[in-house]
Amino acid sequence: MTVAEFENYALNITLTIFMLWMVAIIWKLGKDSGGGRWAYIALFLALGLGFLGFIAKLVLVEFVLDID
Repeated sequence: MTVAEFENYALNITLTIFMLWMVAIIWKLGKDSGGGRWAYIALFLALGLGFLGFIAKLVLVEFVLDID
């Protein structure tokens, strides 16, 4: 395994863990706000769009554009 391969795996693994941690934070914010179902929807839509962008970039680079 080269250094570049290790860095690629480490980046993807740590960012995934960070994203899951952020989902837990968003969940807690929704729970503590007491706004009900719409509070969860608004928080996950507003704060979760960054996750969607990261996943879309990963799919584009790895599978569609086939950039190494």
